[in-house]
Amino acid sequence: MADQDQATPKEVNQTETTASSTTAKSTSKKSKNKVETATADTTDGNSSTTTDQNTVPSMESVQEMLKKIALAEQASAAASNRSAPKSDEEAASRQEWKFWHTQPVPTIGTKIASENNGPVEENKPLEELKQDPYKLPDGFSWDDIDVLDEEQLKELYVLLNENYVEDDDNMFRFDYSMPFLRWALCAPGWIRKWHAAVRVTKSRKMVGFISAVPIRMKVYEKEVPMVEINFLCVHKKLRLKRMAPVLIKEITRRVNLEGIFQAVYTAGVVLPGIVSKCRYWHRSLNVKKLLAVKFSHLGRNMTVQRMQKLYRLPDTTQIKGFREMRDTDVPRAFALLSQYLKKFDLSPVFTQEEFEYLCQNRPNIVSSFVVEQEDGEITDFISYYHLSSTIMNHPQYKTLNACYMYYHAASRTPLCDLVNDCLVQALKNDFDVFNALDLMDNKDFLEKLKFGVGDGNLQYYIYNWKCPQMNPEKVALLLQ
Repeated sequence: MADQDQATPKEVNQTETTASSTTAKSTSKKSKNKVETATADTTDGNSSTTTDQNTVPSMESVQEMLKKIALAEQASAAASNRSAPKSDEEAASRQEWKFWHTQPVPTIGTKIASENNGPVEENKPLEELKQDPYKLPDGFSWDDIDVLDEEQLKELYVLLNENYVEDDDNMFRFDYSMPFLRWALCAPGWIRKWHAAVRVTKSRKMVGFISAVPIRMKVYEKEVPMVEINFLCVHKKLRLKRMAPVLIKEITRRVNLEGIFQAVYTAGVVLPGIVSKCRYWHRSLNVKKLLAVKFSHLGRNMTVQRMQKLYRLPDTTQIKGFREMRDTDVPRAFALLSQYLKKFDLSPVFTQEEFEYLCQNRPNIVSSFVVEQEDGEITDFISYYHLSSTIMNHPQYKTLNACYMYYHAASRTPLCDLVNDCLVQALKNDFDVFNALDLMDNKDFLEKLKFGVGDGNLQYYIYNWKCPQMNPEKVALLLQ
């Protein structure tokens, strides 16, 4: 996990830029992915059939026109998906990767046989591990952040808010709230020394951070204790000082000292050791706002009114028994999710305590729902987490209210119906956009529910592990 920094630099710059892009969200995740609404090829954007200008369209014809617009949009999204960058790995393979070539990760382009699913390097005994922290540039020092302390948590919030993942056009930047950060960093088994910060020695200003939280992962048929690496961030003014590789090596050292030698992380850039490549999709909720902030764009022959009609949702949820998850639902919802996750090749192995911590309803952090049958049986579970982005340099709007599909498990209700009710709930709660990756079984609903494909990929990596690459539908891990 060393150097999982979000970056890659040529090596300075890639690793440093990555430093604001590895982990749970990446530029592409971020929502820079602007969704363009497609339309049909005719002047009214609906159909090639002409009608008398004085004829008032029937309700059926209007519905048919909207259906054709939706189909055209989906076709455009599919075309966009097919035209996604195909040369990322090829271009990355030509880089020197001075840092990553010193780390236990497969080189780009390496084909790994199915029987070779295991560590790159064997675990080292404690006495062979580096006991002292890695040296920082002069004028900087290490500090362990106490995220239970409001002042220290506020410092971390400011660092991330001003320097963390942005989209390529510098229009949106993740805005993790303080409660959200505390939730993400204090999962069961968390250790304070795994919240590593860099400070300016004289002023004590926080200018760098990286975190790890424990997780047990299943990689194909093997279960392995790991950590999730997240929130790697270096202050913008210091990204030429190569702090990101040092942060990665230091968090690796600290995790190794606790007997863990593998880490899972994500990045919006291509680095050595890709396990899988996923794509973000976006479902518009507040059409006018998304257009105003240029998150979405009107397609040819599309109007604002048509776009609003296209994305209109029911006023209420449609599934009988669909409701918020309660504490008493946790055991059954946990059993549903645990069984569902077994079918995937890269998935977490949660305890009930971990599931409850991550998926219980928390205001402005997580929303979870279940379907309760008439006999009281809980048959389905679905959730999303809340993560807004700051809208930079817009005269009217300052915040993009976004939610992200989280864990789900449907045993009786079609997944598409579950997600549609989530969209209704999200709109009621004033979200502007609903985001989802194309992993797990999410492809079952993406096009049907009018999600538009984003313009970037999210790569999954495992530090000190080699295994065959897997398709996104075999991945079931979601980092915040």
